[in-house]
Amino acid sequence: MSKPILYYATLSPPARGVLLTAKAINLELELKPINLTKGEHLTPEFIKINPQHTIPTLIDGDAVIYDSHAICAYLVEKYANDDQLYPKDLVKRALVDARLHFDSGHLFARLRFLYEPILYYGSTDCSMDKIAYIQKCYEIMERFLKDQPYLCGDTMTIGDFCCLATITSVNEVAPIDEFKFPNVLAWIERMAELPDYKETNEDGAEELKNIFREKLAENRGAK
Repeated sequence: MSKPILYYATLSPPARGVLLTAKAINLELELKPINLTKGEHLTPEFIKINPQHTIPTLIDGDAVIYDSHAICAYLVEKYANDDQLYPKDLVKRALVDARLHFDSGHLFARLRFLYEPILYYGSTDCSMDKIAYIQKCYEIMERFLKDQPYLCGDTMTIGDFCCLATITSVNEVAPIDEFKFPNVLAWIERMAELPDYKETNEDGAEELKNIFREKLAENRGAK
């Protein structure tokens, strides 16, 4: 049986959410790196696979899936030994889905609002308003984590993986105040104990933050 194929980039938070999920269920993927800064996701060949030209993209047999949250759910449903990471119970699953939507609609959306113009369009706008807009998400996450170790309760889910990959990609640009958000910081430290965490998430998060800083300096120098 052939391995599922994942088109990915280590600097991509959504791709790292999928990598964290695959690692947690001991699933080996065939990894195909895509260089986003060189526009490899915009080639006709890739757009034929994924009309949205987004990373990550999963090919598993005849199935092609190209939303990171959908990929994570699919992998757990098909390959995990149990449903802990994405429960079959409808109420528990709805809570996980809500955290996934929080990532895509709030946390990652606000990271992208700050990062994309600088990375791709020569912007120099790293304003306090944009940073504060990201930090508003930390307030919500602090409440999520008030009485529980993970975003959906006592056990880790794919909601944790996806939100973790995003927040660790922006936590130096939009710092997490240790006095305001101790639960968020404790959660990040708890998640960082995952096996192979550095390789699966931390290195890629640092790569993205470094590229962001370099591009911001470059754009400002060109003005």
